[in-house]
Amino acid sequence: MRHDTVRYDRIGRTYAHTRTAEPAIAVEIEAALGEVDTILNVGAGTGSYEPTGRALLALDPSMAMLVQRPPTAAPAIRGVVEALPFASDSFDLVTAYLTLHHWTDPKTGLTEMARVAPRQLILLCEPLQTVDFWLVDYFPEMRCLDVETTAPRIDDVADVVDIEEVRTVLVPANCRDGFAAAYWNRPEAYLDPVVRDGMSVVALLSDDVKAKAVERLRSDLSDGTWDRLHGHLRSEIAFDGGLRLLLTRSRPSVGAPTQ
Repeated sequence: MRHDTVRYDRIGRTYAHTRTAEPAIAVEIEAALGEVDTILNVGAGTGSYEPTGRALLALDPSMAMLVQRPPTAAPAIRGVVEALPFASDSFDLVTAYLTLHHWTDPKTGLTEMARVAPRQLILLCEPLQTVDFWLVDYFPEMRCLDVETTAPRIDDVADVVDIEEVRTVLVPANCRDGFAAAYWNRPEAYLDPVVRDGMSVVALLSDDVKAKAVERLRSDLSDGTWDRLHGHLRSEIAFDGGLRLLLTRSRPSVGAPTQ
């Protein structure tokens, strides 16, 4: 299966610096892992949120991402989730953190996850929960990006695997992981091009669109408009940015031999 790695290579160059694991989110993930010994982490990137003390293998299609993994990270191979090079039930658990919206074929990818392990742990951003985020007012074009228009929702995941639990993962103030909603109470951060380059829904916009949006945000911060509208966020301790942690299981028919 063909897989477009250009996107990953373009937006992933600064991930080791801008997309480090947020401890509060890591705690949520660790608590959800349960008693498992072998883990496959797909769309693994630079290795954020990978647990230690377990047998873990990482998989990612982009060399630009893989070369940024620290020497202490789990071993990694290049590959795509839509065609996992493993036999059925090779692992206890497959994890996928903030990656589903980049997949060429999410349904096939989820089916492959269900084939190689009986359990899955998925962290995604529910698109329906992000439409009112103030950043979208400055970058409305992000609604038209394919990473947004085709981003899998919880219902899409439920079409393939059985969802046992959905946990809301709040984004803390001073979040270290620079995804799009990370700076919900620190709007000045979005003026930094390095920060923006680590956010797929922003980095994939045209330079002209980004320049106009940044100039408008800069102006609103300078004259106090942003604070009049959203300044109350600066004193909040956490924000619902749409992050959802899904604990799922394979259905009995997944991976069954065909007759």
